[in-house]
Amino acid sequence: MKPSHPVARRGSSLAANLGLSERVFATSADRAMAKAIDAGIERVEAGLMREVSFADSIADVSTRYLLEAGGKRVRPMLTLLTAQLGAGVTDDVVTAAEAIEITHLGSLYHDDVMDDSERRRGVPSAQTVWGNSVAILTGDLLFARASQLMAQLGERAIRLQANTFERLVLGQLHETVGPAQGEDPIAHYIQVLADKTGSLIAAAARSGVVFSGADPGFEDPIVEFGEKIGVAFQLIDDVIDLSPQPEETGKVPGTDLRAGVVTLPFLRLAELAKTDAASADLLARIRRDVIVAQPVEAGDPLDTNTLASRIVPSRAMVDAIVAELREHEATRATLAEAHRWARDAVAALAPLPEGSVKKALTRFAETIVERQS
Repeated sequence: MKPSHPVARRGSSLAANLGLSERVFATSADRAMAKAIDAGIERVEAGLMREVSFADSIADVSTRYLLEAGGKRVRPMLTLLTAQLGAGVTDDVVTAAEAIEITHLGSLYHDDVMDDSERRRGVPSAQTVWGNSVAILTGDLLFARASQLMAQLGERAIRLQANTFERLVLGQLHETVGPAQGEDPIAHYIQVLADKTGSLIAAAARSGVVFSGADPGFEDPIVEFGEKIGVAFQLIDDVIDLSPQPEETGKVPGTDLRAGVVTLPFLRLAELAKTDAASADLLARIRRDVIVAQPVEAGDPLDTNTLASRIVPSRAMVDAIVAELREHEATRATLAEAHRWARDAVAALAPLPEGSVKKALTRFAETIVERQS
């Protein structure tokens, strides 16, 4: 039986999808560009529904599940936007945008299995509905379909897809295994973000340049922009995880922290705890009372000698600890770092010509960090 959920909004404007104000599109050239991209995203939406059809009753339901649940289509929108540096929204650009979004979609199915997530895009996650095996195979099907689409565009597209997919998997693997002995955990974490998020955003933006026939000199700046804005996006998510306004974020404050998911505020806190007693005390309380998935090992605050006598903390106590981390220097440092990555992303756009595309990309980077600040 097909699960019920809200149908995704169709025909979202460029401004809405990238979180931009309509004031960004002040000139006639800006508005013409936005209109062309809006028309392009309509084509992408129709193509996505077509391409995730497998003439199989089970596969058609599971592959369309998260697609129909929503999503802002940020990646295909970036492909259509950077294509304005060349011939615009060509057939090849639309095909590349579809492939990028289907790749992203497939990664969500796998991520939710690995993270044991209960919800995605406002609906129960796929493995909650059908189990891990169906969710994993659905992700595999979507990756296969994305590869088929890229194959239509030639050898360069195949290499782009393969290299991006390799980085997505390596990012997930490194996140799962954690930093090696002696490796800086913060540098390791930033690299995971660059691989898991930045690489696909960069591929989306690069595809618009490549498949619109734009000046090849624009590729490196666009790739650097995508990588850096992907890191900024995830760092802001780390801060938003601690937000006291679940009605706006859609999550209970400290969701990642409670699940034992490493975030930069936690890593920064651990770094400060080496020399600051108050930070060390907060870190100990987070490990003892907040992180429910923490492994139990000898010498750990939750070792077998103390686990049986541990008093389960109240919701109010956990909320107070999360709030303390939210106001801590570790979180302020994370927010500052997100802003730095966004500024560096904008700086990478310097070689691009002045105009509507550069203006929209710049404002997109600013809106990423304004989500919390």
